[in-house]
Amino acid sequence: MPKRTRPHREALLELLRDPREAAAYLNAAEESGEMFLVALRNVAEAFQMSKVAAAAGVSRESLYRMLSDTGNLTHASLRGIAKAIGLRPRWEVDTPGAPRQRARSRKRQAK
Repeated sequence: MPKRTRPHREALLELLRDPREAAAYLNAAEESGEMFLVALRNVAEAFQMSKVAAAAGVSRESLYRMLSDTGNLTHASLRGIAKAIGLRPRWEVDTPGAPRQRARSRKRQAK
């Protein structure tokens, strides 16, 4: 009987070749906090590490080091990698008015 399944990693990397899927995956990883570098490494592998490294202006070895569990990813490197895979990082408002609400509650506590 023929095997109808394929390895999870292969399917994941194929899915992540779509920039919209890659963006959603990275956003989910960012929200979880701990898995962002792993997710970014998976996306870079989906887009071929050597091509991403060249487009980001770093060596392939440096890219692997930056995206390791103990990697030290700089903001400039993150922007370069994101640009190389056709994405861009953005800041969004989490809760509208949250900073003002916190400031008001501190003033009330001080009185």
